[in-house]
Amino acid sequence: MKIIELKDIRKTYSMGKAAVAALQGVSLTISPGEFVAIMGPSGSGKSTLLHILGFLDRPDSGEYILSGKNITKLTNDQLALLRNSLMGFVFQQFHLLPRITALENAELPLIYAGKRHLKAKAMDKIKDVGLAARAGHRPNELSGGEQQRIAIARALVNDPLVIFADEPTGNLDTKSQTEIMAIISGLNKKDKTVVMVTHEEEVAGYARRIIRMRDGKIISDDKNKDVRQEPAAVAPDISIDKIISGSREEIKRAELADHFRQAFWAIVSHKMRAILSMLGILIGVAAVIAMLALGAGARESIQKQLASLGSNLLMVRAGSQQLHGVSLGAGVVTRFTFQDVDAIEKIHGVKIVSPTVNGGAQLVYGNKNWNTQVQGTGVNYAQMHAAAPTIGRFFKEEEVRMRARVAVVGTTVIKQLFGDADPLDAYIRMSRITFKVIGILPPKGATGWRDQDDVVVIPVTTAMYRLTGKQYIDSIDVEVSDISSMDEVQKAIKELLIKRHHLTKENEDSFEIRNMADIQQALQATTKTMAWLLGSIAAISLLVGGIGIMNIMLVSVTERTREIGLRKAIGARESDIMIQFLIEAVTLTFAGGAAGVVFGAGIALLLSLFAGWTIKISIFSILLATIFSIAVGLIFGLWPAHQAAKLDPIEALRYE
Repeated sequence: MKIIELKDIRKTYSMGKAAVAALQGVSLTISPGEFVAIMGPSGSGKSTLLHILGFLDRPDSGEYILSGKNITKLTNDQLALLRNSLMGFVFQQFHLLPRITALENAELPLIYAGKRHLKAKAMDKIKDVGLAARAGHRPNELSGGEQQRIAIARALVNDPLVIFADEPTGNLDTKSQTEIMAIISGLNKKDKTVVMVTHEEEVAGYARRIIRMRDGKIISDDKNKDVRQEPAAVAPDISIDKIISGSREEIKRAELADHFRQAFWAIVSHKMRAILSMLGILIGVAAVIAMLALGAGARESIQKQLASLGSNLLMVRAGSQQLHGVSLGAGVVTRFTFQDVDAIEKIHGVKIVSPTVNGGAQLVYGNKNWNTQVQGTGVNYAQMHAAAPTIGRFFKEEEVRMRARVAVVGTTVIKQLFGDADPLDAYIRMSRITFKVIGILPPKGATGWRDQDDVVVIPVTTAMYRLTGKQYIDSIDVEVSDISSMDEVQKAIKELLIKRHHLTKENEDSFEIRNMADIQQALQATTKTMAWLLGSIAAISLLVGGIGIMNIMLVSVTERTREIGLRKAIGARESDIMIQFLIEAVTLTFAGGAAGVVFGAGIALLLSLFAGWTIKISIFSILLATIFSIAVGLIFGLWPAHQAAKLDPIEALRYE
């Protein structure tokens, strides 16, 4: 009756260009309940044999039969499942994780078995090794003997079939050695199969069977006459196929929660490194938020300005003809009249028309005065330029005909003349003429050097015949019914004015027609280009932060190589290791991204307060930055996670 059988096992290591034969045709059987000590000088192959017995290493050739099943060709993940379910390991270096407690160290195999809900078993095993009072302490607070006892409790927590001990007393004093060997012997007396590597005769004396090796071969295999030989234990009924074929889908959720918990421990235990890792992402995300806020604010500001100019609008203005290289001044050749306005209004595709006369005036109210721009317009001006008064009303057609002395005033003028007083129905003087304030224009802000709110709008006839003395119209605003017919209407207006004013080819430039749709498109294209430029700069910042995350994670893999080896030894699959490192990378980037959102919003608000820039922080930009930061964590964490997952467990445990 046997649970382990090795047939002609061979293993060769490459040491540079030299090949070292660690095992040369080793054959061995181990029965249930045995206590086997493997001895030999350094380089004899005893540790290699133990590692192959415990599935930590693979033979180059030969067969490994476990409970009647040939497991030589199993995958790495299948071997990990077997290690977790059937094997317990006690190492010379203890291999306890320093950042967690003794109890949490003992629970580790339960995580990869999906049995975290049975964590009370870990406490029971710690009680069995006599350290219940020390369960909450971290490894650096325990003596060497106590650390090895915790390692034994960890090895027992999944009730393994075989316990493998690699020099379990090599780092202990005599008293601790006696205590540890008493525990291991006690386990064997409870029918646990124990395979131990040691170079000390005194320690080997606890075993029932002693195998001696030299130069990769077994030179003797004898029963220990000084130890009473108990009857062979009954072999447990174990289905290897059931263990290695389990998909473990039902325990993935529990594992994921544990992966998050361990990732948190890893991050918290290296606070400064974590902060530096997050800093790059924080700067990148903050840049994204601030840049997008500025871009969106600029776009919204331009849209408001465009709305104030009007949509589907053509602006017909008197040009400045050149005579022998000298400008004759605007309106010298072509002077628009109300008959021109009526004629343009009849063109097919024209919706509404509004004439405009421009001028300036000194306003007086009480003991205050203010110099401002005066616009004489038609009643359609309010509709065409989104200038419907916020308070009061706009003047009517009848008031235009009657040359009424009424005015609609901009907010800047209100502030300068009235302060906090109510301006509605108040009387102001312009060029010694009294006007009644009937409405307040909506605020539009400043564009460059011009304040759009520093204006007074009056009826066009009043401006011409009472204020400025002009006999002509400075410009005509034309709103087109359909934006698709803008060019057609523009051409028709040009032909009409040339015909009405009998203009020749030499003086056709005496007026101009500005297409506001073209100006809008140009401004929008510029804004879009600026937004892309700002976004590209921010994306580069995120990219740099992602590279920093990858570098930090690669350093983390190197620093934690032995930890990775331990996790694999107690049953972690490659996917378990990869998921844990990916979670760490994503957690770092997500935390950095969240901080970056706050920081970026703060920067945008400061720019708005102190620089006067328009900003708009949108939910879209926050979601974009957050998703981008998580994607950066996944992308740049993938390679380090892959490197960690592919580490060989034995090479990782030996890493210094």
